[in-house]
Amino acid sequence: MIGSSPTVTHLYARAILQAAERQGIALSEAVIEQLVPGQRVPLTVQDQLWDEYCRASDDPLTGLDIGLGLQVGHLDSAGMLLVSCDTLREGLETLVDYAPVVGDGSEFSLSEEGALVSLCYHPGYRVRVAERVEAVMASLVRLAGWATGGAFSPERLLLGHEPLTEPAQYRERLGMSVVFGSDRHCLQFQRDQGALPLIQANSALRDHLRQLADETLAALGQQSLSGQVAYLVRTNPAWGKERVASELAVSGRHLNRLLADEGLSFKVLRERELHRLAVDLLQAGQTVTAVSERLGFSEEAAFARAFRRWEGVTPSRFRAGVC
Repeated sequence: MIGSSPTVTHLYARAILQAAERQGIALSEAVIEQLVPGQRVPLTVQDQLWDEYCRASDDPLTGLDIGLGLQVGHLDSAGMLLVSCDTLREGLETLVDYAPVVGDGSEFSLSEEGALVSLCYHPGYRVRVAERVEAVMASLVRLAGWATGGAFSPERLLLGHEPLTEPAQYRERLGMSVVFGSDRHCLQFQRDQGALPLIQANSALRDHLRQLADETLAALGQQSLSGQVAYLVRTNPAWGKERVASELAVSGRHLNRLLADEGLSFKVLRERELHRLAVDLLQAGQTVTAVSERLGFSEEAAFARAFRRWEGVTPSRFRAGVC
């Protein structure tokens, strides 16, 4: 199910074309003619586009500026899905699952390290890596700020490369601390920032966009393993590890090893998806009994205990507050 030839949504490629127009940079017709509206862009063409743009620009932080100018629409349905979530943490978890909709063979991971949460980026390309990583990380800072109405306040940005110009210019443009020469590319923020509400939250739109994103990933065949597992759990919440592993043609033990490579475990992933599904179904007006059965709990009391652990309240009280 994982594709071997990464592609990029034409909307993201268009962001670079628009930046070139703003900067008065002329890109070659040989590259531009390969960017067909509505059609995904092969990674090789995206590589050419980035290389031409960076060679023609006299700004060493051109990648950073492209990221700061990125709009939600440039990320295709994944961008709209992200900002329609209820909280920043949910939106970033969604980004981890649906990054392949945007494309380029790269992945995100989300982890907690003490009081900090790290959203890390794992690039899947070899051309203009530093500039492209900076574009992605700058876009995360900008979009997280916009989606929270300016409330998002990140702790620091870690970059795995050395600065492309004076470090002070990064702080000036991003408005935050930047650490260079790290062993990873991560945006770090305090854990309580994850609870920030998103100003465009819309559960009905989110559910619709998630379905469209699932269809896009299925058509692309580029869904990450964690994304495939998350999809199977959402659509078959009563399935356990062995049943999901069987569907993916691997053993349960091997599935856990593969998920560990993405910084996850089946238990954590399943809990996250059951939590999301429970909230969605209760918000839609379904009874606690129906939701408990839908999620595959052996008894309603077990579901109530799990839901209280997730949300801090019983499912009955949660439902009463939204229905």
